[in-house]
Amino acid sequence: MIELLKYLRGYLRIRVWGFSPERFMNLCSNKGILIWNIVREGDVYYMNINLRGFWALRPIVRKTGTRVAVLERYGLPFFLPRLLKRKVFVMGLLMATAFWIWSSLYIWNIEISGNYQITDDVFQSFLKENQVTVGMKKGDLDIEDLEKEIRRHFSHITWGSARLSGTKLLIDIKENDAIIISPEKKETQGTDLVAEYGGRVVSMIVRSGVPKVAIGDEVEAGCVLVEGKVPIYNEDATVREYYYVDADADIIIEHSMEFNDSLPFDYIRKEYTGREKTRYFLRFGGKEWKMPEDSPFLVYDSLIRESRPLLFEKLSIPIYTGSYTYREYVNVEHRYTDEEAKVLLNEKIMTFIANLQEKGVQIIEKDVKIGVDGQSWILYGDFLVQESVGKSADTEKVETGTDTPGESDTDE
Repeated sequence: MIELLKYLRGYLRIRVWGFSPERFMNLCSNKGILIWNIVREGDVYYMNINLRGFWALRPIVRKTGTRVAVLERYGLPFFLPRLLKRKVFVMGLLMATAFWIWSSLYIWNIEISGNYQITDDVFQSFLKENQVTVGMKKGDLDIEDLEKEIRRHFSHITWGSARLSGTKLLIDIKENDAIIISPEKKETQGTDLVAEYGGRVVSMIVRSGVPKVAIGDEVEAGCVLVEGKVPIYNEDATVREYYYVDADADIIIEHSMEFNDSLPFDYIRKEYTGREKTRYFLRFGGKEWKMPEDSPFLVYDSLIRESRPLLFEKLSIPIYTGSYTYREYVNVEHRYTDEEAKVLLNEKIMTFIANLQEKGVQIIEKDVKIGVDGQSWILYGDFLVQESVGKSADTEKVETGTDTPGESDTDE
């Protein structure tokens, strides 16, 4: 606080030398003139003195036979006159201050914490429905009503609070930690596991349902592998009824797979001419203002750079500045060398193999060849793979109490 008062009133850094600098300092003390930060270098003294005390030094200087020189000037009385000479700077400072005061009346950022079951998008939609949005006035927000509405709308939120911190709205919630368990269905409509593609069954572990194939069987796409219709038999081995389950099994099928791709001899490559044009923009919230522009070049692409001034970032105000850089280029035709073509085709096949392995497909054998066909390089790939199969499909229903397929009553 004392330093602030010194700055507001203004002070000087002076040098004192002559007949009796020590008596000079004693008289200043007797006259109530404040001096501080005194440094001695030989017969010369350096010190700070407030502006009012400096104007009262003349009789003391005469009496002590000393001389005083001003080295530095500090404080508002010296800064303000220099500032007023820079009208544009002063105008910008006043506008920035006015903008800062105006922006502090609004909410520019909403932060949500503690939500695990509720996604941010769902919560933001809830806030929007309740007219709580970025850019609204702080005075239009009723914190207590918002907290009550959060607890009313989301039944599994046990606690919620909202508060304003500068231009941010901070919402903290506590969800019910109890696991929500959906009641199990007593009855299921039943589902089968069906093969997506044909091949030979090499492994099979059934957890529920009736297996319709065995290890070593050849199956076709669409074939039922495990049926969700479980028969219940009478004592005479006839089917009394069916119990429906969701078929569940781990089934691996071995089958062949092809991969074909091509690469033309010639390709078009962009080559930049070095000519560029830059246009600047300002974005506030969802609105953007940019310099007027026409088509900069006949053929070009653009590079966007965006930044957020530190002041606006600290205030959480969504103001961004940036530029569009348009770069002229020409399309030049090139031809792949044999080595370049092989590298690119190898990258294609390696990407294909990596995708298979990521899906859990095991490659047993592979045969890859590169050839030429007309004006293109051709890539041929034959693979023998083993992968998991079985997609769910509705089970065919049989009405209880009716004849089962293949059975009929006859009177003889």
